[in-house]
Amino acid sequence: MKKGIKKTICMLLTAISCISLVGCGETAVGQADIDPKTPIEKVAFPLSETKELSFITNAPARTEQDPNKRTIFMRLEEQTNVHINWTCFVSDQFGDKKNLALAQFGALPDGLFVAGMSDYDLLRYAKQGIIIPLENLIDKYMPNLQSVFEKYPEYRVMCTAPDGHIYSFPWIEQLGAGKEAIQAIGDIPYINKKWLDYLGLEMPKTTDELEEVLIAFRDHAKELQQEFDITGGVIPMSFIINNGDQDPAILINGFGEGYGDTGDHFAVTDEGKVIYTSVQEGYKEGISWLHHLVEEDLVDPEAFTQDWSTYVAKGKNHRYGLCFSWDIANIDNYEDYVMLPALAGPEGLVNITRQNGSETSGFDRGRCVLTSNCRDTALAAAWIDQMYKPMQSAQNNWGTYGEENSDNIFEMSTNADGEPMLRHMDLSGKSPVEIRENQSVNGPLAILNEYYNVYVTEPDDAKWRLDNMHETYLSDMNSKYVFPNVFMSMEDTNRVSQLDTDIKKYAEQMKASWILNGGIEEEWDSYLQKMEDYGLSEYLEIKQKYFDAYIESLSDEN
Repeated sequence: MKKGIKKTICMLLTAISCISLVGCGETAVGQADIDPKTPIEKVAFPLSETKELSFITNAPARTEQDPNKRTIFMRLEEQTNVHINWTCFVSDQFGDKKNLALAQFGALPDGLFVAGMSDYDLLRYAKQGIIIPLENLIDKYMPNLQSVFEKYPEYRVMCTAPDGHIYSFPWIEQLGAGKEAIQAIGDIPYINKKWLDYLGLEMPKTTDELEEVLIAFRDHAKELQQEFDITGGVIPMSFIINNGDQDPAILINGFGEGYGDTGDHFAVTDEGKVIYTSVQEGYKEGISWLHHLVEEDLVDPEAFTQDWSTYVAKGKNHRYGLCFSWDIANIDNYEDYVMLPALAGPEGLVNITRQNGSETSGFDRGRCVLTSNCRDTALAAAWIDQMYKPMQSAQNNWGTYGEENSDNIFEMSTNADGEPMLRHMDLSGKSPVEIRENQSVNGPLAILNEYYNVYVTEPDDAKWRLDNMHETYLSDMNSKYVFPNVFMSMEDTNRVSQLDTDIKKYAEQMKASWILNGGIEEEWDSYLQKMEDYGLSEYLEIKQKYFDAYIESLSDEN
């Protein structure tokens, strides 16, 4: 009896110890097999009998919230005989909901299809044992992803954590490469060519000339409103401050050193030095000029408070003289607007600072993960690998074909060799982002440059954007480097995340305040000191370490 009691006590202590370790983030919470012995033929599709997996995902609020009612997933289930039990969160609530779901250790799903995980998340959840290493599964059960890694080894390198493990399945979208990658510029300024022509104005090439054009839009607002039947009044320039592609930062690239401001606020000089854009003298001069435009009543007063839906609604009423976005079709239309060329600043400098990470085209490291509670890792890996088939990737990314009583992104066609190919349909002026949101499922995928006109045509809007971007901006992309997509250690990722939170928040808060209210000259020195107090030098030192290591690794390969 004593032995039985001791055994029971020992088991309880062991259980308590395991729970404690989980709480400390030092041990696994499940028993997922990271190197299963399942024969490959056992997970060949379609399966002989239906099997189930469970995944978390998200979808925009105005779209279908049951993934199994989306055509792409319905077809996948028919092709694989795998039924997915989805937990779908509304996209704008996904961050909080996902974190809460991952805290329920005993009720983890098999994986997160749209994981939305930062590098810090990946390393933290891996350390806690909530997500599992994937490299063995990739090597054994994922020939489609393996093929991508073989063609472009840099993607496997970028997916590999400093400890040598791969913890996530990536999202990859190639549309051009290097300076010709579609991701090289995000916040493109689109100017109303119809208004320019009506008023007899030339395309502005300098910041002074742009100011004169905006003044003309303001002073001839009533004429423009009557001529083009504009509802709601003319707005010379609008944007959404600190909102990625909707931010006006690209206008100030001609000031000072020519770095302007990037979405993540850092850049790399031609000498290989990592800098923070929003502490440069040119930034200060550019922000002061943007405030001057506000004082001249050339800027939408709502630019500092409006959300996406408000911004788009005004665009659809054709109210903007100049606005900013990835794709003007999401705001207004291709016919009336053209890309505003890079503007020369007061000293005649012209430059476009490329987006960081754009050298390897579109890449998201933390798109999909498997948890330690995954019941059948071989099946999960094999099913996810289907997402990396070329035509499947195209549909996951953009949308599908053959839906009745609905707009479709594609029609099924054939390529020059008579093989099946997805052809983008003419959307007849409809917003591509809205149609895509209704059909696409995102998740892990890979679209390579060599797929175009073999498995899928280039999207008309992307081709339009690429062609015009190359013509308008390519010659002015003078920067030698962009900061690469590096995978930092847990310690450095954690520290950078901590530092970035305060630094970025303060920088963006002051940017909005200075453009709206002025005061940058008087507050500049105290601003620089506060940025140092928040740890800017340490932040840049860590970034520099990884940039140098990346450049060295390229030299080693050569």
